[in-house]
Amino acid sequence: MTRAARSLVLVAGLAVLAVVIVVSVGVGARGVAPAEVVRALVAFDGSGDHTIVRDIRLPRAVLGVGVGAALGVAGALIQTLSRNPLAEPGILGVTAGAGFAMTIGATLGLAAAPGAELVLAALGAALAALLVYSVGRSSPLRLVLTGVALSAVLAGLSLGLRLMMPDVFDRFRFWAIGSLAGREKDPLMLPLVLIGLAVAAALLLSRPLNAVALGDNVARALGADVNRVRLAALACITVLAGAATAVAGPILFAGLIVPHVVRPLARSSVPWLTAYAAVCGPILLLVSDMGSRVLLPTGEVPVAIVTAFLGGPVLIWAVRRYGAGSL
Repeated sequence: MTRAARSLVLVAGLAVLAVVIVVSVGVGARGVAPAEVVRALVAFDGSGDHTIVRDIRLPRAVLGVGVGAALGVAGALIQTLSRNPLAEPGILGVTAGAGFAMTIGATLGLAAAPGAELVLAALGAALAALLVYSVGRSSPLRLVLTGVALSAVLAGLSLGLRLMMPDVFDRFRFWAIGSLAGREKDPLMLPLVLIGLAVAAALLLSRPLNAVALGDNVARALGADVNRVRLAALACITVLAGAATAVAGPILFAGLIVPHVVRPLARSSVPWLTAYAAVCGPILLLVSDMGSRVLLPTGEVPVAIVTAFLGGPVLIWAVRRYGAGSL
């Protein structure tokens, strides 16, 4: 595929994302027509539909775009860095590490300060990523098994702490499932800015990471500083997964699905893979979020359940196709 064709695909993806955002803002217990959504955005008149769009649905859609981009790009980076097609932040324990660190912070009273949850989530994600990589780096299958085991242990510990201290963790009950609902009034500027900066850094890093994906010797021959590139990629993954988990809770499989969907378009190009993941991630999460609103007539299903339902078959397909092989 030529550069012009890839650019055209990216533009088409952005157009699809714009349409999905408008449709997402209109879907819910009280449906709003797309034309009315557009009018609410450009000519707000204070009516009930316009208030719902501006104060509830639009912040939720913006959050979905940020979290989707974070998880999609983090999945693309972690699969490229580990050369493991089964890797994603949730499966490799990065998401569980962020959640466990936030739980410990709440237990010790450290999560109340502004920005503290983001710091705790990023720290937990980084430590989990380092632990999993140090134990399971010898093979892709061992990496996945180590991540799944660590995720189970940390999830169990987090749940135990929340059950022992229900008053402290009352606000974490819905967060622990993974959802975009109920975050409309939360301060989202800082996490969304961090996600935007991390996505931009990932795009800048994708070219030297393209060389690293060819192997250490080839990368050094091409002039890439392998250790520095890996460290920078790990930092991006940490910020992306940590920020997404801090604001939306643990949402699994989004980082697994997106790279596999866009890889046939990007072929072996990490820069295009990263760019496509940044666009496809929000589309996947917003579509999943729309599904979470309409699946039950009596209420909403957390979006993490929808992504898990979609991601399970993708994981099985990836295991059958790649086995213990590498990218």
